[in-house]
Amino acid sequence: MGSPANQIARCASCVLFCLGWPSSILRAGDTGQRETAERWANYYAAIYGVPPDLVHAIIEVESAWQPHAVSSKGAVGLMQLMPATAVTFGVTNRFVTQDNVRGGVAYLARLLKLFHGDLRLVTAAYLTGEARILSAGLSFSDAAVFKYVNKVALLYRQIRRKRIQKEQVSESRVEGGNSP
Repeated sequence: MGSPANQIARCASCVLFCLGWPSSILRAGDTGQRETAERWANYYAAIYGVPPDLVHAIIEVESAWQPHAVSSKGAVGLMQLMPATAVTFGVTNRFVTQDNVRGGVAYLARLLKLFHGDLRLVTAAYLTGEARILSAGLSFSDAAVFKYVNKVALLYRQIRRKRIQKEQVSESRVEGGNSP
């Protein structure tokens, strides 16, 4: 049967196939690489109950949507997974977009539970590791972490605002209203 992570990955492929997404979308190396990554981000955000706008903001800050990004500290892929985090969440190849995003979103879901939905703490823990934030909470003081949290928060709000505006325009068109 396999691990829960592998079961989710197989399920995701089935869902995408059943939705009629072409198999080329499942390969991150295709020309629609960003679109593919965004679809996986949205899919796993829904599966794990994580705000998709947060996932998009984290990916933008972590890797600028570059699936082969590697940090000087050894973090890899779109969501910049460290080796231990990848192992914890069943990611065998951190460069595979689907696996990287699944692992990163699963980690965010765990952090959201651990920090009771406080996005400041979740974001800080995503960068530094949960142990450092668990021990100090909002008292944790580090200029780089503060800058990171603010950057993610700003992007999160911008992405969320754009999505809401887009949904309102779409809703207006469905209801027969004028579009801006």
